Amino acid sequence: MQRLWIDGEPAVEADLIHQLLHPYGAFTSFRVEEGAVRGLDLHLSRLEASARDLFGEPVDARRLRTLIRQAAPDSGDAWLRVSLFSREIRMRNADFVGAPSVMVGVFDAPPPLAGELSLQAQVHERETPHLKHVATFGLMGARRQARAAGHDDALFADSSGLISEGSVWNIGFLKGDHVVWPQAPMLDGVAQALIRRHLASVDMSEARRPVRLDDLGGFDGAFICNSATPAAGVCAIDGVSWAVDPIRIARLQSAWAAEPPEKP
Repeated sequence: MQRLWIDGEPAVEADLIHQLLHPYGAFTSFRVEEGAVRGLDLHLSRLEASARDLFGEPVDARRLRTLIRQAAPDSGDAWLRVSLFSREIRMRNADFVGAPSVMVGVFDAPPPLAGELSLQAQVHERETPHLKHVATFGLMGARRQARAAGHDDALFADSSGLISEGSVWNIGFLKGDHVVWPQAPMLDGVAQALIRRHLASVDMSEARRPVRLDDLGGFDGAFICNSATPAAGVCAIDGVSWAVDPIRIARLQSAWAAEPPEKP
């Protein structure tokens, strides 16, 4: 099975070496279910916006759909990562402006994260936080630090305690049937957007406002979400702990699942 495609052709060693030595680019990743994708419009919009920001020219949505359709299996589940890069951009020549190349990787779908997560709050902000870019050194370092301290993952906040996001996920805080999303510089996740689209269908409401670490005691729960894990409960953030309510988590998962999968 062909695993990696670049601009519709099987990936070649030179392109992979270039990306290893010159890691400048952006990506999105998602589960494919029987050849279809939940929130495909949002993933395509993310790639188009990232291309404009990083390369000065968008990628055509029709082209992206064609490349995704070529790589995605027609049956079963798979995981696709769609990456943007340019062969012309390197450390000594970073001036290129133009449409990027598109690499599509096909992998086994990962299992969701654990059902109850303990998080360690860390002072950290991703570089260019509105982009899903390939600079993952800080994320991996934060996760390693959290796990070495006995937690499952890291939650990011600035020096004032303003909460933003986690290593590879967004976080929502719960007060009864109400969800509060942190307002701070961060990546707006696709799973987060799909839950927001359909919260009303599961009789839940939402708001977006600044949330600080000092505010955690005012909530009665929290959850994380990303494309691999539509919703998983948080049982603790540092010294604040909650009992995870599986019924509320199931309702959040149902909100995500209310978005119908779309064929590329």
